Amino acid sequence: MSQSDFILETKELTKVFGGLVANSAVSIGFKEREAHAIIGPNGAGKSTFVNLLTGHLPPSGGQILFKGANIAGLAAHKVTRLGIGRSYQKTNIFPSFSCFENCRLAAQSRLASSMKFFRSASSYKAVSEQAEHALEAAGLTGRSGRVAGTMSYGEQRQLEIAMVLATAPQVLVLDEPLAGMGKEESEHMVGLLRDLARRYTLILVEHDMDAVFAIAQTLSVMVNGTLLESGPLDQIRSSKAVQDAYLGDGAEAY
Repeated sequence: MSQSDFILETKELTKVFGGLVANSAVSIGFKEREAHAIIGPNGAGKSTFVNLLTGHLPPSGGQILFKGANIAGLAAHKVTRLGIGRSYQKTNIFPSFSCFENCRLAAQSRLASSMKFFRSASSYKAVSEQAEHALEAAGLTGRSGRVAGTMSYGEQRQLEIAMVLATAPQVLVLDEPLAGMGKEESEHMVGLLRDLARRYTLILVEHDMDAVFAIAQTLSVMVNGTLLESGPLDQIRSSKAVQDAYLGDGAEAY
């Protein structure tokens, strides 16, 4: 597969903490407008990989290519401005602000003039429109004026995704978006993520395998900081190496 097939790609991506190799020569390609899940047991290196992709950690070696340009080592805010948005395992919102204010702040962060404080934020018409569109895309139509901290946990997770969307990303990197959700909230989130995958490149780190198989078209399996296997769902389902390392005997049930 050629480089042009991927909007985002890692080549031999490596991260070493002292004597610990957290990621070792990980090479994965992510296609445009495809849901790609990264799975693996605890300690597999998934969070480190996501932190490298999004600029929260500098790599020890290798490349991160976004639309062909090497962005390895760029700071997180610069990666965001390029068009790679990221959510976190723990909800990261401003609970005392309204949903609209949360999204407006996120949208404003993309502006080169975002640190000019002597102009009213409400005067940025495009920013406000982007915030409203993000709320709608995340399934929060009608919640614009709601104080974020008063919403349910599931709605707060939706708001965090809306804040990512407000930064006008091309790639969404979502770290365990279903963590802590009940059955009904999880089902709602799966529907939202499947819809978003039609419009964005979606990189999903998630332990809920039912959700992973419902959302993703491609899976990459990490074990002990290395990439064990990457490919379509059927390939990963039937892989003996993946079953032995992670999915276990129940893998054939999916």
